[in-house]
Amino acid sequence: MSEGSISIEYAMEKASGPHFSGFRTPTATSVSCTTFSDANVPRQPFVIGVSGGTASGKTTVCDMIIQQLHDHRVVLVNQDSFYRGLNSEELKRVHEYNFDHPDAFDTEQLLECIKKLKIGHSVQVPVYDFKLHRRSSDSFRQVNASDVIILEGILVFHDQRVRNLMNMKIFVDADADVRLARRIRRDTVERGRDVNSVLEQYAKFVKPAFDDFVLPSKKYADVIIPRGGDNHVAIDLIVQHIRTKLGQHDLCKIYPNVYVIQSTFQIRGMHTLIRDRDISKHDFVFYSDRLIRLVVEHGLGHLPFTEKQVVTPTATVYTGVDFCKKLCGVSIVRSGESMENALRACCKGIKIGKILIHREGDDGKQLIYEKLPTDISERHVLLLDPVLATGNSANQAIELLIQKGVPQSHIIFLNLISAPEGIHCVCKRYPSLKIVTSEIDVALNEEFRVIPGMGEFGDRYFGTDD
Repeated sequence: MSEGSISIEYAMEKASGPHFSGFRTPTATSVSCTTFSDANVPRQPFVIGVSGGTASGKTTVCDMIIQQLHDHRVVLVNQDSFYRGLNSEELKRVHEYNFDHPDAFDTEQLLECIKKLKIGHSVQVPVYDFKLHRRSSDSFRQVNASDVIILEGILVFHDQRVRNLMNMKIFVDADADVRLARRIRRDTVERGRDVNSVLEQYAKFVKPAFDDFVLPSKKYADVIIPRGGDNHVAIDLIVQHIRTKLGQHDLCKIYPNVYVIQSTFQIRGMHTLIRDRDISKHDFVFYSDRLIRLVVEHGLGHLPFTEKQVVTPTATVYTGVDFCKKLCGVSIVRSGESMENALRACCKGIKIGKILIHREGDDGKQLIYEKLPTDISERHVLLLDPVLATGNSANQAIELLIQKGVPQSHIIFLNLISAPEGIHCVCKRYPSLKIVTSEIDVALNEEFRVIPGMGEFGDRYFGTDD
Protein backbone atom coordinates (compact mmCIF):
# COMPACT_ATOMS: atom_id res chain seq x y z
CA MET A 1 0.00 0.00 0.00
CA SER A 2 1.33 3.45 -0.88
CA GLU A 3 2.29 6.02 1.77
CA GLY A 4 -0.54 8.28 0.58
CA SER A 5 -3.09 5.51 0.95
CA ILE A 6 -1.87 4.71 4.46
CA SER A 7 -2.10 8.33 5.61
CA ILE A 8 -5.66 8.61 4.28
CA GLU A 9 -6.57 5.34 5.99
CA TYR A 10 -5.22 6.57 9.34
CA ALA A 11 -7.02 9.89 8.97
CA MET A 12 -10.25 8.06 8.24
CA GLU A 13 -9.75 5.74 11.21
CA LYS A 14 -9.24 8.67 13.53
CA ALA A 15 -12.32 10.43 12.25
CA SER A 16 -14.70 7.49 12.05
CA GLY A 17 -14.17 5.10 14.91
CA PRO A 18 -15.80 1.66 14.71
CA HIS A 19 -18.53 2.74 12.32
CA PHE A 20 -19.06 6.06 10.53
CA SER A 21 -22.64 6.19 9.24
CA GLY A 22 -22.08 5.24 5.62
CA PHE A 23 -18.77 7.13 5.50
CA ARG A 24 -16.11 4.62 4.47
CA THR A 25 -12.70 4.77 2.87
CA PRO A 26 -13.22 3.67 -0.74
CA THR A 27 -11.76 0.24 -1.42
CA ALA A 28 -10.48 -0.96 -4.76
CA THR A 29 -13.91 -2.31 -5.58
CA SER A 30 -15.84 0.77 -4.51
CA VAL A 31 -13.91 3.72 -5.92
CA SER A 32 -16.36 4.14 -8.79
CA CYS A 33 -19.14 4.71 -6.26
CA THR A 34 -17.39 7.41 -4.29
CA THR A 35 -15.58 9.56 -6.83
CA PHE A 36 -18.72 10.79 -8.63
CA SER A 37 -19.42 14.38 -7.71
CA ASP A 38 -22.99 15.54 -8.09
CA ALA A 39 -21.70 19.08 -8.40
CA ASN A 40 -20.67 18.15 -11.94
CA VAL A 41 -24.17 16.99 -12.87
CA PRO A 42 -26.25 19.72 -14.53
CA ARG A 43 -29.87 20.20 -13.64
CA GLN A 44 -31.88 17.55 -15.42
CA PRO A 45 -35.00 18.64 -17.35
CA PHE A 46 -38.15 16.52 -17.36
CA VAL A 47 -38.45 14.77 -20.73
CA ILE A 48 -41.91 13.72 -21.99
CA GLY A 49 -42.43 11.51 -25.02
CA VAL A 50 -45.78 11.83 -26.81
CA SER A 51 -46.61 9.19 -29.40
CA GLY A 52 -49.68 7.89 -31.21
CA GLY A 53 -51.03 7.27 -34.67
CA THR A 54 -51.11 9.89 -37.40
CA ALA A 55 -53.53 12.75 -36.63
CA SER A 56 -54.42 11.21 -33.26
CA GLY A 57 -54.22 14.58 -31.51
CA LYS A 58 -50.60 14.46 -30.30
CA THR A 59 -49.92 18.11 -31.11
CA THR A 60 -53.13 19.21 -29.38
CA VAL A 61 -52.17 17.30 -26.24
CA CYS A 62 -48.69 18.83 -26.32
CA ASP A 63 -50.11 22.33 -26.73
CA MET A 64 -52.47 21.85 -23.80
CA ILE A 65 -49.64 20.61 -21.57
CA ILE A 66 -47.47 23.59 -22.57
CA GLN A 67 -50.30 26.04 -21.86
CA GLN A 68 -50.92 24.62 -18.39
CA LEU A 69 -47.19 24.64 -17.56
CA HIS A 70 -46.96 28.35 -18.30
CA ASP A 71 -44.86 29.01 -15.19
CA HIS A 72 -42.10 26.68 -16.44
CA ARG A 73 -39.83 26.79 -19.46
CA VAL A 74 -41.13 24.17 -21.89
CA VAL A 75 -39.87 23.33 -25.40
CA LEU A 76 -41.46 21.10 -28.03
CA VAL A 77 -39.31 18.98 -30.34
CA ASN A 78 -41.13 17.30 -33.24
CA GLN A 79 -39.82 14.04 -34.66
CA ASP A 80 -41.02 15.26 -38.07
CA SER A 81 -38.18 17.82 -38.02
CA PHE A 82 -35.74 14.92 -38.29
CA TYR A 83 -37.02 13.43 -41.55
CA ARG A 84 -34.15 12.58 -43.85
CA GLY A 85 -34.06 14.77 -46.94
CA LEU A 86 -34.87 12.86 -50.14
CA ASN A 87 -32.25 12.58 -52.86
CA SER A 88 -33.00 13.18 -56.54
CA GLU A 89 -33.89 9.54 -57.23
CA GLU A 90 -36.22 9.35 -54.24
CA LEU A 91 -37.87 12.63 -55.24
CA LYS A 92 -38.70 11.20 -58.67
CA ARG A 93 -40.54 8.33 -56.94
CA VAL A 94 -41.80 10.26 -53.91
CA HIS A 95 -45.19 8.55 -54.03
CA GLU A 96 -43.46 5.24 -53.38
CA TYR A 97 -41.46 6.54 -50.41
CA ASN A 98 -42.60 5.35 -46.97
CA PHE A 99 -42.52 8.37 -44.64
CA ASP A 100 -43.97 6.28 -41.80
CA HIS A 101 -41.08 3.81 -41.58
CA PRO A 102 -38.41 4.22 -38.84
CA ASP A 103 -35.74 4.48 -41.55
CA ALA A 104 -37.33 7.71 -42.82
CA PHE A 105 -36.02 9.53 -39.72
CA ASP A 106 -32.50 10.53 -38.73
CA THR A 107 -32.69 8.97 -35.27
CA GLU A 108 -29.00 9.54 -34.54
CA GLN A 109 -29.40 13.29 -34.95
CA LEU A 110 -32.57 13.20 -32.83
CA LEU A 111 -30.69 11.39 -30.06
CA GLU A 112 -27.85 13.90 -30.18
CA CYS A 113 -30.32 16.77 -29.99
CA ILE A 114 -32.19 15.44 -26.93
CA LYS A 115 -28.96 14.49 -25.13
CA LYS A 116 -27.61 18.03 -25.57
CA LEU A 117 -30.84 19.54 -24.28
CA LYS A 118 -30.73 17.22 -21.25
CA ILE A 119 -27.30 18.53 -20.25
CA GLY A 120 -28.36 22.14 -20.64
CA HIS A 121 -27.06 22.99 -24.13
CA SER A 122 -28.98 24.84 -26.82
CA VAL A 123 -29.51 23.04 -30.14
CA GLN A 124 -30.47 23.89 -33.69
CA VAL A 125 -33.34 21.73 -34.88
CA PRO A 126 -33.69 21.23 -38.66
CA VAL A 127 -36.65 22.75 -40.51
CA TYR A 128 -38.29 20.22 -42.86
CA ASP A 129 -40.32 21.31 -45.91
CA PHE A 130 -43.17 18.82 -46.39
CA LYS A 131 -43.96 20.14 -49.88
CA LEU A 132 -40.39 19.85 -51.18
CA HIS A 133 -39.55 16.80 -49.03
CA ARG A 134 -36.21 18.14 -47.89
CA ARG A 135 -34.69 20.19 -45.10
CA SER A 136 -34.14 23.90 -45.40
CA SER A 137 -30.44 24.45 -45.96
CA ASP A 138 -30.28 27.96 -44.54
CA SER A 139 -32.68 27.95 -41.58
CA PHE A 140 -32.87 26.14 -38.26
CA ARG A 141 -35.07 26.43 -35.20
CA GLN A 142 -33.14 27.42 -32.11
CA VAL A 143 -34.19 25.38 -29.07
CA ASN A 144 -32.85 26.43 -25.68
CA ALA A 145 -32.41 24.44 -22.49
CA SER A 146 -35.64 24.23 -20.50
CA ASP A 147 -37.35 22.71 -17.48
CA VAL A 148 -39.50 20.42 -19.65
CA ILE A 149 -38.73 18.87 -23.04
CA ILE A 150 -41.65 17.39 -25.00
CA LEU A 151 -40.65 15.03 -27.82
CA GLU A 152 -43.60 14.35 -30.13
CA GLY A 153 -43.88 11.93 -33.04
CA ILE A 154 -45.44 8.72 -34.31
CA LEU A 155 -42.29 6.65 -33.71
CA VAL A 156 -40.63 8.26 -30.69
CA PHE A 157 -41.16 5.03 -28.69
CA HIS A 158 -39.77 2.75 -31.41
CA ASP A 159 -36.07 3.13 -30.58
CA GLN A 160 -35.10 2.02 -27.07
CA ARG A 161 -32.30 4.60 -26.91
CA VAL A 162 -34.83 7.39 -27.38
CA ARG A 163 -37.23 5.86 -24.85
CA ASN A 164 -34.47 5.68 -22.27
CA LEU A 165 -34.12 9.47 -22.38
CA MET A 166 -37.74 9.99 -21.33
CA ASN A 167 -39.11 10.51 -17.83
CA MET A 168 -42.72 10.04 -18.98
CA LYS A 169 -44.20 8.37 -22.06
CA ILE A 170 -47.69 9.31 -23.25
CA PHE A 171 -49.61 7.50 -26.00
CA VAL A 172 -52.49 9.42 -27.56
CA ASP A 173 -55.21 7.02 -28.67
CA ALA A 174 -57.92 7.89 -31.19
CA ASP A 175 -60.36 6.03 -33.43
CA ALA A 176 -58.86 5.07 -36.84
CA ASP A 177 -61.68 6.72 -38.80
CA VAL A 178 -61.25 9.97 -36.87
CA ARG A 179 -57.49 9.90 -37.51
CA LEU A 180 -58.00 9.34 -41.25
CA ALA A 181 -60.48 12.22 -41.52
CA ARG A 182 -58.07 14.54 -39.70
CA ARG A 183 -55.16 13.46 -41.92
CA ILE A 184 -57.13 14.16 -45.10
CA ARG A 185 -58.01 17.62 -43.84
CA ARG A 186 -54.43 18.37 -42.75
CA ASP A 187 -52.64 17.11 -45.87
CA THR A 188 -55.00 18.79 -48.32
CA VAL A 189 -55.14 22.14 -46.52
CA GLU A 190 -51.62 22.47 -45.04
CA ARG A 191 -49.50 20.40 -47.41
CA GLY A 192 -51.18 20.95 -50.77
CA ARG A 193 -52.03 17.34 -51.59
CA ASP A 194 -55.15 15.97 -53.25
CA VAL A 195 -57.53 13.57 -51.53
CA ASN A 196 -56.74 10.60 -53.80
CA SER A 197 -52.99 10.78 -53.08
CA VAL A 198 -53.67 11.05 -49.36
CA LEU A 199 -55.92 7.97 -49.38
CA GLU A 200 -53.44 6.01 -51.52
CA GLN A 201 -50.56 6.87 -49.19
CA TYR A 202 -52.67 5.99 -46.15
CA ALA A 203 -53.61 2.54 -47.49
CA LYS A 204 -50.15 1.74 -48.81
CA PHE A 205 -47.89 3.09 -46.06
CA VAL A 206 -49.58 4.82 -43.13
CA LYS A 207 -51.92 2.08 -41.90
CA PRO A 208 -49.39 -0.80 -42.34
CA ALA A 209 -46.73 1.25 -40.52
CA PHE A 210 -49.17 1.98 -37.72
CA ASP A 211 -49.90 -1.74 -37.33
CA ASP A 212 -46.22 -2.72 -37.56
CA PHE A 213 -44.45 0.02 -35.59
CA VAL A 214 -46.71 2.53 -33.86
CA LEU A 215 -49.31 0.30 -32.23
CA PRO A 216 -46.72 -2.17 -30.82
CA SER A 217 -44.93 0.76 -29.14
CA LYS A 218 -48.09 1.53 -27.16
CA LYS A 219 -46.97 -1.03 -24.58
CA TYR A 220 -44.10 1.26 -23.54
CA ALA A 221 -46.44 4.11 -22.59
CA ASP A 222 -46.79 5.14 -18.95
CA VAL A 223 -50.07 6.93 -19.72
CA ILE A 224 -52.60 6.28 -22.50
CA ILE A 225 -54.95 9.16 -23.34
CA PRO A 226 -58.13 8.14 -25.16
CA ARG A 227 -59.77 10.91 -27.25
CA GLY A 228 -56.61 13.03 -27.27
CA GLY A 229 -57.12 16.72 -26.56
CA ASP A 230 -60.77 16.17 -25.62
CA ASN A 231 -59.66 14.24 -22.51
CA HIS A 232 -59.17 17.20 -20.16
CA VAL A 233 -59.17 15.04 -17.03
CA ALA A 234 -56.20 12.97 -18.22
CA ILE A 235 -54.24 16.06 -19.27
CA ASP A 236 -54.92 17.78 -15.94
CA LEU A 237 -53.60 14.72 -14.08
CA ILE A 238 -50.49 14.60 -16.27
CA VAL A 239 -49.77 18.29 -15.69
CA GLN A 240 -50.22 17.83 -11.95
CA HIS A 241 -47.75 14.93 -12.00
CA ILE A 242 -45.22 16.97 -14.00
CA ARG A 243 -45.49 19.87 -11.55
CA THR A 244 -44.80 17.46 -8.69
CA LYS A 245 -41.74 16.07 -10.47
CA LEU A 246 -40.42 19.53 -11.30
CA GLY A 247 -40.57 20.36 -7.60
CA GLN A 248 -38.45 17.34 -6.70
CA HIS A 249 -34.72 17.12 -6.30
CA ASP A 250 -33.00 16.28 -9.59
CA LEU A 251 -31.91 12.89 -8.23
CA CYS A 252 -35.55 11.93 -7.65
CA LYS A 253 -36.10 12.40 -11.39
CA ILE A 254 -33.13 10.18 -12.21
CA TYR A 255 -34.01 7.54 -9.60
CA PRO A 256 -37.77 7.07 -9.11
CA ASN A 257 -37.01 4.88 -6.07
CA VAL A 258 -35.65 7.89 -4.10
CA TYR A 259 -38.16 9.77 -1.94
CA VAL A 260 -37.53 13.04 -0.08
CA ILE A 261 -40.21 13.92 2.46
CA GLN A 262 -41.94 17.18 1.60
CA SER A 263 -40.03 20.11 3.06
CA THR A 264 -41.81 22.50 5.41
CA PHE A 265 -40.58 25.35 7.61
CA GLN A 266 -40.82 22.95 10.57
CA ILE A 267 -38.55 20.43 8.85
CA ARG A 268 -36.13 23.12 7.68
CA GLY A 269 -36.09 24.53 11.21
CA MET A 270 -35.25 21.14 12.72
CA HIS A 271 -32.49 20.63 10.15
CA THR A 272 -31.13 24.05 11.04
CA LEU A 273 -30.97 23.05 14.71
CA ILE A 274 -29.36 19.62 14.37
CA ARG A 275 -26.77 20.94 11.90
CA ASP A 276 -25.69 23.70 14.31
CA ARG A 277 -22.39 22.62 15.87
CA ASP A 278 -23.17 24.62 19.04
CA ILE A 279 -26.50 22.94 19.82
CA SER A 280 -26.73 21.11 23.15
CA LYS A 281 -26.78 17.32 23.15
CA HIS A 282 -30.28 17.32 24.64
CA ASP A 283 -31.67 19.51 21.86
CA PHE A 284 -29.76 17.59 19.18
CA VAL A 285 -31.34 14.32 20.34
CA PHE A 286 -34.81 15.87 20.72
CA TYR A 287 -34.98 17.37 17.21
CA SER A 288 -33.21 14.41 15.62
CA ASP A 289 -35.86 12.13 17.13
CA ARG A 290 -38.62 14.32 15.68
CA LEU A 291 -37.09 14.17 12.21
CA ILE A 292 -36.43 10.44 12.47
CA ARG A 293 -40.07 9.86 13.39
CA LEU A 294 -41.18 11.73 10.25
CA VAL A 295 -38.84 9.67 8.06
CA VAL A 296 -40.04 6.41 9.62
CA GLU A 297 -43.70 7.37 9.14
CA HIS A 298 -43.02 8.26 5.49
CA GLY A 299 -41.15 5.00 4.97
CA LEU A 300 -44.04 2.99 6.40
CA GLY A 301 -46.27 4.61 3.80
CA HIS A 302 -44.39 2.72 1.08
CA LEU A 303 -45.27 -0.71 2.48
CA PRO A 304 -47.97 -2.85 0.84
CA PHE A 305 -51.42 -2.80 2.41
CA THR A 306 -54.66 -4.74 2.21
CA GLU A 307 -58.21 -3.41 2.40
CA LYS A 308 -59.94 -3.87 5.74
CA GLN A 309 -63.42 -3.06 6.96
CA VAL A 310 -64.27 -2.27 10.60
CA VAL A 311 -67.45 -1.32 12.42
CA THR A 312 -67.27 2.09 14.11
CA PRO A 313 -68.89 2.97 17.49
CA THR A 314 -71.78 4.41 15.48
CA ALA A 315 -72.43 0.94 14.03
CA THR A 316 -71.25 2.12 10.61
CA VAL A 317 -68.87 0.20 8.37
CA TYR A 318 -65.60 2.01 7.64
CA THR A 319 -63.46 0.75 4.74
CA GLY A 320 -59.77 1.31 5.41
CA VAL A 321 -56.50 -0.56 5.15
CA ASP A 322 -54.59 -3.04 7.25
CA PHE A 323 -50.93 -2.57 8.09
CA CYS A 324 -48.23 -4.81 6.64
CA LYS A 325 -47.77 -7.70 9.09
CA LYS A 326 -44.45 -9.19 7.92
CA LEU A 327 -42.11 -6.34 8.80
CA CYS A 328 -38.83 -5.83 10.64
CA GLY A 329 -36.18 -3.19 11.17
CA VAL A 330 -32.43 -3.57 10.71
CA SER A 331 -30.09 -0.92 12.13
CA ILE A 332 -26.54 -0.40 10.92
CA VAL A 333 -24.62 -0.20 14.20
CA ARG A 334 -24.07 2.20 15.76
CA SER A 335 -25.71 5.29 14.31
CA GLY A 336 -28.67 3.32 13.03
CA GLU A 337 -29.60 2.42 16.61
CA SER A 338 -30.66 6.05 17.11
CA MET A 339 -33.62 5.35 14.79
CA GLU A 340 -34.87 2.26 16.63
CA ASN A 341 -37.01 4.07 19.24
CA ALA A 342 -38.97 5.91 16.53
CA LEU A 343 -39.58 2.64 14.70
CA ARG A 344 -40.75 0.91 17.89
CA ALA A 345 -43.06 3.84 18.63
CA CYS A 346 -44.66 3.46 15.19
CA CYS A 347 -44.74 -0.35 15.00
CA LYS A 348 -45.66 -2.05 18.26
CA GLY A 349 -43.58 -5.15 18.99
CA ILE A 350 -41.51 -4.92 15.78
CA LYS A 351 -38.43 -7.12 15.52
CA ILE A 352 -35.15 -5.25 14.97
CA GLY A 353 -31.93 -6.83 13.72
CA LYS A 354 -28.38 -5.48 13.82
CA ILE A 355 -25.56 -5.22 11.31
CA LEU A 356 -22.06 -4.05 12.27
CA ILE A 357 -19.62 -2.98 9.58
CA HIS A 358 -16.02 -2.13 10.46
CA ARG A 359 -12.42 -2.32 9.29
CA GLU A 360 -9.69 -4.73 10.26
CA GLY A 361 -6.12 -3.47 9.97
CA ASP A 362 -5.00 -1.12 7.22
CA ASP A 363 -5.93 -3.19 4.18
CA GLY A 364 -9.45 -1.79 4.03
CA LYS A 365 -11.06 -5.21 4.50
CA GLN A 366 -14.57 -4.95 5.95
CA LEU A 367 -16.05 -7.54 8.29
CA ILE A 368 -19.79 -7.85 8.96
CA TYR A 369 -21.45 -9.00 12.18
CA GLU A 370 -25.16 -9.66 11.94
CA LYS A 371 -28.02 -10.65 14.15
CA LEU A 372 -31.18 -10.83 12.10
CA PRO A 373 -34.64 -12.43 12.41
CA THR A 374 -34.50 -16.03 11.20
CA ASP A 375 -37.48 -15.47 8.89
CA ILE A 376 -36.17 -12.17 7.47
CA SER A 377 -36.51 -13.45 3.90
CA GLU A 378 -40.30 -13.40 4.39
CA ARG A 379 -40.38 -9.83 5.71
CA HIS A 380 -40.24 -6.28 4.41
CA VAL A 381 -37.13 -4.64 5.88
CA LEU A 382 -36.67 -1.05 7.05
CA LEU A 383 -32.90 -0.50 6.95
CA LEU A 384 -31.86 2.25 9.38
CA ASP A 385 -28.88 4.61 9.13
CA PRO A 386 -29.15 8.39 9.68
CA VAL A 387 -26.51 9.38 7.10
CA LEU A 388 -26.00 8.02 3.58
CA ALA A 389 -22.55 9.26 2.52
CA THR A 390 -20.46 7.18 0.10
CA GLY A 391 -22.95 4.32 0.09
CA ASN A 392 -20.30 1.66 0.72
CA SER A 393 -21.53 0.62 4.17
CA ALA A 394 -25.12 0.69 2.93
CA ASN A 395 -24.23 -1.56 0.00
CA GLN A 396 -22.52 -4.02 2.38
CA ALA A 397 -25.65 -4.16 4.53
CA ILE A 398 -28.00 -4.46 1.55
CA GLU A 399 -25.90 -7.23 0.03
CA LEU A 400 -26.09 -9.16 3.30
CA LEU A 401 -29.89 -8.82 3.38
CA ILE A 402 -30.12 -10.05 -0.21
CA GLN A 403 -27.91 -13.02 0.65
CA LYS A 404 -30.38 -13.79 3.44
CA GLY A 405 -33.13 -14.00 0.81
CA VAL A 406 -34.69 -10.53 1.13
CA PRO A 407 -35.76 -9.23 -2.32
CA GLN A 408 -34.47 -5.77 -3.24
CA SER A 409 -38.03 -4.54 -3.60
CA HIS A 410 -38.71 -5.47 0.05
CA ILE A 411 -35.99 -3.15 1.40
CA ILE A 412 -36.69 0.47 2.36
CA PHE A 413 -33.56 2.39 3.38
CA LEU A 414 -34.33 5.21 5.84
CA ASN A 415 -31.94 8.07 6.60
CA LEU A 416 -32.02 11.71 7.66
CA ILE A 417 -29.59 13.12 5.12
CA SER A 418 -28.15 11.67 1.91
CA ALA A 419 -25.18 12.65 -0.21
CA PRO A 420 -25.69 12.51 -3.99
CA GLU A 421 -22.69 10.18 -4.30
CA GLY A 422 -24.28 7.69 -1.91
CA ILE A 423 -27.60 7.79 -3.76
CA HIS A 424 -25.86 7.16 -7.08
CA CYS A 425 -23.87 4.29 -5.59
CA VAL A 426 -26.81 2.52 -3.95
CA CYS A 427 -29.43 3.11 -6.65
CA LYS A 428 -27.21 2.01 -9.54
CA ARG A 429 -26.45 -1.25 -7.76
CA TYR A 430 -29.89 -1.84 -6.25
CA PRO A 431 -32.49 -0.08 -8.44
CA SER A 432 -35.47 -1.91 -6.92
CA LEU A 433 -35.11 -0.87 -3.27
CA LYS A 434 -36.47 2.43 -1.96
CA ILE A 435 -34.55 5.24 -0.25
CA VAL A 436 -36.49 7.61 2.00
CA THR A 437 -34.67 10.66 3.34
CA SER A 438 -35.52 14.07 4.78
CA GLU A 439 -32.91 16.01 2.79
CA ILE A 440 -30.32 15.53 0.03
CA ASP A 441 -27.14 17.46 0.74
CA VAL A 442 -24.69 19.04 -1.72
CA ALA A 443 -21.80 16.55 -1.96
CA LEU A 444 -18.96 14.77 -0.18
CA ASN A 445 -15.73 16.60 0.53
CA GLU A 446 -12.22 15.21 0.02
CA GLU A 447 -12.49 13.45 3.40
CA PHE A 448 -15.73 11.78 2.29
CA ARG A 449 -17.80 13.77 4.77
CA VAL A 450 -21.26 14.97 3.78
CA ILE A 451 -21.34 18.71 3.07
CA PRO A 452 -22.90 20.71 4.69
CA GLY A 453 -23.83 17.62 6.72
CA MET A 454 -24.08 17.41 10.50
CA GLY A 455 -20.84 15.71 11.54
CA GLU A 456 -20.58 12.23 13.01
CA PHE A 457 -24.20 11.57 13.91
CA GLY A 458 -23.58 8.65 16.27
CA ASP A 459 -21.09 10.54 18.43
CA ARG A 460 -23.35 13.58 18.68
CA TYR A 461 -26.48 11.52 19.41
CA PHE A 462 -24.92 9.22 22.01
CA GLY A 463 -22.68 11.90 23.54
CA THR A 464 -19.33 10.33 22.65
CA ASP A 465 -17.94 13.24 20.65
CA ASP A 466 -16.18 14.93 23.58
